[in-house]
Amino acid sequence: MRGTVIKSTGSWYKVVADNNQVYDCRIKGKLRLDDTKSTNPIAVGDHVEFVPDAETQGVIAEILERKNYIIRKASNLSKQSHILAANIDRAYLVVTLHSPQTLLSFIDRFLVTTEAYDIPCTIVVNKSDLYTSSSDVELLQEWIDIYTLAGYELILVSAQTGYNIDTLRNQMKDSVNVLAGNSGVGKSSLIQAIDSNITVAIQEISKSHNKGQHTTTFAEMYHMQCGGYIIDTPGVKAFGLHDCTKEELAHYFPEIFASSHKCKFYNCTHIHEPNCSVIQDVQDGFIAISRYENYVAMFFDENSKHRK
Repeated sequence: MRGTVIKSTGSWYKVVADNNQVYDCRIKGKLRLDDTKSTNPIAVGDHVEFVPDAETQGVIAEILERKNYIIRKASNLSKQSHILAANIDRAYLVVTLHSPQTLLSFIDRFLVTTEAYDIPCTIVVNKSDLYTSSSDVELLQEWIDIYTLAGYELILVSAQTGYNIDTLRNQMKDSVNVLAGNSGVGKSSLIQAIDSNITVAIQEISKSHNKGQHTTTFAEMYHMQCGGYIIDTPGVKAFGLHDCTKEELAHYFPEIFASSHKCKFYNCTHIHEPNCSVIQDVQDGFIAISRYENYVAMFFDENSKHRK
């Protein structure tokens, strides 16, 4: 039978078959050895073939070809990777100005990954009801300027008040959507605001550290009443790049790649070469300084942690 993986717990996988029946499946032994570099050979969103061996259980025999996937390094010290989700129509990176603060380096690393695997990405700025001070308004405008300049869409929302939730729901309709972000940015609350029939565990922000606590342990796909699916992913503190060479990196910054065609040297790194169009565009304000600085940081040290 064929089906789609809707939940992964590491050893068992919930699979919705084409007849809409849900099966709890294990992996056939040899599948574990096919991709030893990945901590999870099967991801939520994968289309699979499985053999039922009981009324509601089965064994996954084959993973069908993926359209795309979002992948990250399992940790800064690990050579293994972790697939967040597969076969995605659009990614939504949920970010917050504070409570907790999302770092621009985290945003840019995530965007590089979606660009590398050709997945459209929308930046969702949650908790808009909290951003009332003049410094918050100024910082928010700065973020809007940075990512609009780079060609990305930002949607300002509030799961608490419902602000712009309809806009988000209408954009997600009839698509497979993945939500990602740091712990505590409100992914689970957003999902419940988008569809009240979906039940997701929600925890308060840790007041002592002003950081999010992990509420989603495993990725899970939910069907939306309006049509389509949302994949909720575990919150991550850092986003390590996987299989991205220094030579390719500039291709995954759309504004840097567009500018690079005017550089004097075809293999320009956009760091030290003369007559570099990218450096000139940074100086002229056509490329955001933060985006360029994060490009340089990734170029020299792709294992660096995300520090303020």
